[in-house]
Amino acid sequence: MRRSVTSYWVGFAIILALVAIAPLLLPEFWRRFVTEILIWGLLAMSSDILIGYTGMVSFGHSVFFGLGMYCAAAALLTTKPPNLWLAVLYGLAGALAVSLFVAYFATRLRDIYFSITTLVFSQIFYVVIFTWTEVTGGENGLTFSRPALAIPGLFSVPFTTETLHWFVLAVVTISFLTIRRVTQSPFGMVLQAIRENEPRARAIGYAVERYKIVAVMLSGLFAGLAGILYAIQNKFAAPDFVFFLVSGEVVIFNVMGGIGTLAGPIAGAAFFLLLREGLSRYFTEYYLIPVGIIFTAMVIFMPQGLLGFARRRLNQ
Repeated sequence: MRRSVTSYWVGFAIILALVAIAPLLLPEFWRRFVTEILIWGLLAMSSDILIGYTGMVSFGHSVFFGLGMYCAAAALLTTKPPNLWLAVLYGLAGALAVSLFVAYFATRLRDIYFSITTLVFSQIFYVVIFTWTEVTGGENGLTFSRPALAIPGLFSVPFTTETLHWFVLAVVTISFLTIRRVTQSPFGMVLQAIRENEPRARAIGYAVERYKIVAVMLSGLFAGLAGILYAIQNKFAAPDFVFFLVSGEVVIFNVMGGIGTLAGPIAGAAFFLLLREGLSRYFTEYYLIPVGIIFTAMVIFMPQGLLGFARRRLNQ
């Protein structure tokens, strides 16, 4: 057992070191691409709190991602000079508020009905953002300046490709360790009990609905954080990121990487984005056909995802 834990943390440290030095070795395009993988991996990891640990498939994660993005944009557009930490605060507050709203209604339902309800909410917010042109910019979205990386009274430096990558890496690493600790806590054990047998968890005396609401809010909070990072990297917010297709891709990341593993969704995001980037260069507008074939094959032959397949091979 101790050897397994040691191997886990050694592997974690090696991967962390490789990702940290990536911007020093890669050309400009791939630097940004690796940073984007980290952001999408954080979004996928936030979704895994619901899918993998609570047994609730959400098709509304684009709402939390998009609201985090738009609230951060609002903070950056209304403060002079743009303040990074105020943008983070606004984005997290917006994502948390909307996740509480969605959770209050959606967690009253189970299974496919929960999924459909989250899908409906994602479409409602998409239409509101798309049509409220005076505030959200409509289909054109919002553009803004990137804030400086600053700690008041200590330092203030502009973001470069490298410093932004390291900032995103630090945020994603802290988020991973936080979510891992939460899922291994008594609270996380209750979520897994709800996933395995909700009626029995309720019969034991757990307030299942409250645990579900907290799980959705926690998941929405980290999804909003991913939206903030994406907005800062690309310096814009657009309604396309609130559309339900983003939520569908997040579910695909989880399935490809390995549901209920936290690290698996990040690996799934990396694999999917690299696969899409590579195939789109050869198949142009038809690249989704081979992507779909590969995804179908993985579901059939690797149902536990990339991480589960790797574990099984190592155990052999």
